[in-house]
Amino acid sequence: MNPETVTIVSGLPRSGTSMMMKMLEAGGMPILTDNVRAADEDNPKGYYELERVKKIEHDTTWLPEARGKVVKLISALLRHLPPTYHYKVIFMRREMAEVLASQRQMLVRRGKPADTDDVKMAEVFERHLRDVDGWLRQQPNMEVLYVSYNEMIAHPSEHAQRVAAFLDHAVQPEAMVRAVDQSLHRQRT
Repeated sequence: MNPETVTIVSGLPRSGTSMMMKMLEAGGMPILTDNVRAADEDNPKGYYELERVKKIEHDTTWLPEARGKVVKLISALLRHLPPTYHYKVIFMRREMAEVLASQRQMLVRRGKPADTDDVKMAEVFERHLRDVDGWLRQQPNMEVLYVSYNEMIAHPSEHAQRVAAFLDHAVQPEAMVRAVDQSLHRQRT
């Protein structure tokens, strides 16, 4: 893989992005994280986030550090990636009912209101995913691989091979598979 390429793991919150980061790390890919957000009951293996990424709209000074590495960026922030880099985006998809259930459970654990309308939230998220997909298809500096969290959990070897091929075999798929913890698939449809 080109050492100037920035690899991005993206998707909706609670879509399996942390699992993919863990898999890529286990597969030998250097990750860019600051460990500010510590592992907790919702993500016992860690969040794999870089706090500075959340301010990408106004601060991209961290991007040179990301070359040759993988960084997590939620899908709502993808549009702020500057066109000066080449990106390989691993976009995680998960059954919408599971995303919503996982978000609700996280809110409950944190003592926050979890009384959102699932139908309305699903519509908002689906529209967002369609918009992001359309935008990604128009970016000449981005390659995208869509990965189903649900399929990854069910068939980790097959999907780890796909990810490895997408990343020009910069990761070891067998090691990625060993990082999959099926016990963390707690909200199931």
